[in-house]
Amino acid sequence: MESRAKFLGHPVHQILIPLPLGLLSTSVAFDVMHRVTSDDTWGTVANATIGAGLIGGVIAAPFGTVDWLAIPGGTRAKRIGTLHGLGNVVVLGLFAASWWLRRERPQAMKNLPYALSLAGVTVAAGTGWLGGELVDRLGVGVDPGAHLDAPSSLSDWPPQSVPVIVDQSSGREEVADGPGR
Repeated sequence: MESRAKFLGHPVHQILIPLPLGLLSTSVAFDVMHRVTSDDTWGTVANATIGAGLIGGVIAAPFGTVDWLAIPGGTRAKRIGTLHGLGNVVVLGLFAASWWLRRERPQAMKNLPYALSLAGVTVAAGTGWLGGELVDRLGVGVDPGAHLDAPSSLSDWPPQSVPVIVDQSSGREEVADGPGR
């Protein structure tokens, strides 16, 4: 099933999600560094990283929703997409609560915000797997003609076509890069 929200031929949701996922995951690493070193700078950086990750997650979510709405009802993909989306709402909620609890003194991290972030990254690992299941196993967000020799999304060729040029001197065939090659 092809994505409904694309930019330069690629699904916008899949373009956007690595940044918030990376930021939120990295904030937990910064929390761990804060706990190990007792250096308050790590707590401050973790707090800022959570804030940036939340913004990125909120920006990515509508594009995932657009694609989810296009999945036919009653399918495994719709069920997995629902779990993926709702799970990511939980992830953002856990990290938002962690961020809120740190707001007055982000450098002095307490146990509850740390536990909420750990829970958030754990749930994110599961929702990330579900997202992979949607794309890699169920083909959600994949061009219908995708294949190993598909032309670039920036070319004028549709993905299902494989333009071939025959070298007249050698008779060898090769895949063309786009129209007028």
